[in-house]
Amino acid sequence: MSQHPKHILVVDDAATVRMYHRQILQQAGFAVDEAVNGVEALEKALQTPYDLYLVDINMPKLDGYGFLQDLRSREIVQGPAIMISTEAEAQDKARAFAAGANLYMVKPIKPADLLKYCALLLGVEASL
Repeated sequence: MSQHPKHILVVDDAATVRMYHRQILQQAGFAVDEAVNGVEALEKALQTPYDLYLVDINMPKLDGYGFLQDLRSREIVQGPAIMISTEAEAQDKARAFAAGANLYMVKPIKPADLLKYCALLLGVEASL
């Protein structure tokens, strides 16, 4: 990876999930920030555009759909987003893509899969 690691925002209300994703991503050389809901994620994204967003759907205050719709409606640099959920229904995927997600993954996520798709969306080599 280059001198400047890609910056990823992990948005999930569960601390254990944020920690799990953070560990996997940091070990692969990514810089990682966390947000506990869509409101906090939006505040962070408006201050610093991220290279990639990992977004949970079900969160208090502002869910993943609402966060992505708001983010995508703004005139700022847009990074790709992976929506991550326990929901595996087709309509959940359709809503995620309509909101602006680039990829939809169902929990639990294997570290190798997470890194593969992050690298793909970021256009970098995956260092597993």
